[in-house]
Amino acid sequence: MAGAIAENTINAGGLDWFYRQVDPVGTSQRPPVLLLHGLVSQSYSWRGVMPTLAEQGFSAIAPDWIGHGFSAKPDRRDFPYTPAALVAALADLVEALDLPPCHLVAQGFLGSVGIQYALTHPDRVDRLVIINAPLGPAAKLPWKIRQMGIPLAGDMITQDPLLVDRTLEGGGPYQIDDEDLDVYRRPFLKSSEVGRALLATVQRLDLATVSQAIATGLQDWDHPTLLLWGLKDPWLPVSLAETCLSTLAQGQLVGLEEVGHYAQEDWAEKVATALDSFFRQMVV
Repeated sequence: MAGAIAENTINAGGLDWFYRQVDPVGTSQRPPVLLLHGLVSQSYSWRGVMPTLAEQGFSAIAPDWIGHGFSAKPDRRDFPYTPAALVAALADLVEALDLPPCHLVAQGFLGSVGIQYALTHPDRVDRLVIINAPLGPAAKLPWKIRQMGIPLAGDMITQDPLLVDRTLEGGGPYQIDDEDLDVYRRPFLKSSEVGRALLATVQRLDLATVSQAIATGLQDWDHPTLLLWGLKDPWLPVSLAETCLSTLAQGQLVGLEEVGHYAQEDWAEKVATALDSFFRQMVV
């Protein structure tokens, strides 16, 4: 049924990806929307955004990153969990899904990988939306996430399912319903692999290098770009977006009041409205 969220899996480059998908209501020639979540989150975070996009004529796909949610969690000896490896894995996924040039939405610290994918595959991206992501060298991992990568301590922290509650709710002003937290916790309760994958991802994120590369790359980026920012984010201030905006050829900034780091979780309606408005704008 159009507008209903389906759950699927696909093998891409030897890795099994779990993803959620909606088909557009009615016939549509609009580009698909690829929605990428942040650290310690899942594609489930987009559940309130996807039906609205479908109603506006967009198909939308939201995968769980490798190592997150219900996607594969290979041993770090088989998959390095570096930004470069995740960019390559995402490229394999896009190929396996046979996606045409799409609107790409990247959120959070792991959204940096989505931005890097766009910068290195500009022919595969129509419009880019960046939501509370590290846009320059001033971006720092908060202690709440940084401690997940500390040897020994991180091994224990990332095996605790309650880290989901502390992280998702620590990034903004709202509490998440228990039934939703149950979905986020489920992979941690099912296997220790998700904790080990998270540990490796945080340890190898190399945020300083990545955020500088993003800031440099966006200076030459000429696609329409929306910086959509939850203004109650305690970790990434809107000043990062303001600095980035001054370097973008076709950029705009929209601030979301009373919304934190995980914007699509905090207030899905505001995010969906902003996305629809941006995707419908005519290119000048």
